[in-house]
Amino acid sequence: MLRLSKRLTHLDQVDSPILPFSVTCILNPHRLIDCMTLDQILLKEIKDSELWLSRTHEESTYKRDLKKRIELINWVLGNMKNPEVEICSLLESRMNETIQEIKKKDSIFESDILDIELRILDWIFYQVCKDQQKNWEKSLLGYQK
Repeated sequence: MLRLSKRLTHLDQVDSPILPFSVTCILNPHRLIDCMTLDQILLKEIKDSELWLSRTHEESTYKRDLKKRIELINWVLGNMKNPEVEICSLLESRMNETIQEIKKKDSIFESDILDIELRILDWIFYQVCKDQQKNWEKSLLGYQK
C-alpha cells in the first residue's frame, strides 16, 4: 500500500518510492483517496465523456466537444505507446498548429471549433507533461549537484 506523507487537499501529485512512475491522487467526496496513473486518468476521461455523450440525445456543441475530447485523448494514448514519439513536443506542435489555424479564421464562429480543440489539448498537455516537467526538474537538480 502506498503511504502518503502529506495531507492531500483536492488534487495532488505523489511520487512513490515503490512505483517507477508518479500517480495523481484525488480526495473524493467520500474522503477516500483515489490514486491513478496517467493512462488511467485519460481512460477515465474517455469513459466519462462517452457516458455523457450517450446521455445527450440531440446534436449540440456540447456533444461535438465530447466527441472531440474522446478523439484527441485516443490520439494521445496511441502516440504514447510509441517510445520514439516525444509526446510533449507533439502536443505542443499540434497546439501551435491549432493556434495558427485560429488566426486564419475570419470570424469567432469559425474559430470556435478550433478554440475548443485548443482547450482540450491544453488540458491533455497539462495532464501528460506535468510528470515530464517534474522529471526534467529532478534531472536538472541532480545534474547541478
